[in-house]
Amino acid sequence: MKINVTHIIAFFAILLLSAEIQAQYGYGRGYGGRGYGYGSGYGYGYGRQRSAIPQVQENQKEPEPMTADQIVDAEMPGIAETLELNDFETAVLSSILKKYVQQRIEMQILKLDADQMRAGMEKITKLQDEELKAGLPLEKYEAFVEMQKNGLQKAKKEKKKEKKRKQKKKSKD
Repeated sequence: MKINVTHIIAFFAILLLSAEIQAQYGYGRGYGGRGYGYGSGYGYGYGRQRSAIPQVQENQKEPEPMTADQIVDAEMPGIAETLELNDFETAVLSSILKKYVQQRIEMQILKLDADQMRAGMEKITKLQDEELKAGLPLEKYEAFVEMQKNGLQKAKKEKKKEKKRKQKKKSKD
């Protein structure tokens, strides 16, 4: 029996390529489920692999709206720092803001038409301003009103600039 050279080359080529083929298409019925090739049975093979560990599906809840207390408590450190309030003034401002933020939230829940909403918000703002005038020193009340108009971030930047000017002025003297 004569062995042909082409048969020997073909045998070794098949032997060497079998590892590559096995790596590409799996181990027959082992992992692929239904044989060779990708897409061969229930999501196995190529593509997204399934895990043996079941994944828990998390229900995405809408974040609950913050309460008036949470809103004011989140903003108070920045406001107190910007306006340089002492503890008493901080407590007074916090209690007034909580009261009127709660009223604003209640107005939004009622979902009134635009004119009624505007009138209600103006009334709440007027009452808040009157209470703040009575509860805070005049210069701090005016600084708070200015901060409301410009926003907290801008007020903080202006405060930093003012401090730098004072430091430069002191260093020159």
